[in-house]
Amino acid sequence: MAPSDPHPGSAAARHRRVAGTFTERAGAAGDWDAPTPVAGWAARDVVRHLVEWFPSFLTAGAGIELPSGPPVDDDPAATWRHQASAVQVVLDDPASAGRTFELVPHIAATPLPEAIDRFYTSDVFMHTWDLARATAQDDRLDPDECAVLLGGMEPFEEVMRASGQYGPKVDVAPNADVQTRLLAFIGRDPDWRPPAR
Repeated sequence: MAPSDPHPGSAAARHRRVAGTFTERAGAAGDWDAPTPVAGWAARDVVRHLVEWFPSFLTAGAGIELPSGPPVDDDPAATWRHQASAVQVVLDDPASAGRTFELVPHIAATPLPEAIDRFYTSDVFMHTWDLARATAQDDRLDPDECAVLLGGMEPFEEVMRASGQYGPKVDVAPNADVQTRLLAFIGRDPDWRPPAR
């Protein structure tokens, strides 16, 4: 636990951990044009996805505008660091605890930190594997985080598939580890490797 995390179970602390790992992988990525486990995406597109969907989502649901960062095509790692820092500022602000996120009619009013944690930080966590696997880095995910995410998503599988944001579930062995089962559940092939280039 980082000394700067006085509330280790909070949304702010979880974002600090999850975004910190993604920052490490982005900083060590050597080939931003490398293909990823997401069909049609290069490594830079993993960052592009995260910095493009979330700011407008946050503005629409909470009226918060994140400051614009550098273009992702110029320096994906710098673009990511800028957004991670901006989101952390929002989560570390004590006033955020009293704000709500509301995107009618899709999502019921939710405390802002909980909404960021559920929709964004979880997305960053899962996409960490995409970036790490694409750029030949350590792609191990925290097994406890994997278990919590998988347990939370399984009851809503039908809704998730209908959203079009997740591919078909991939078949894996029943006794596969929790990371493998999570990746398979969200439509990733856990055995995917970058093609020879």
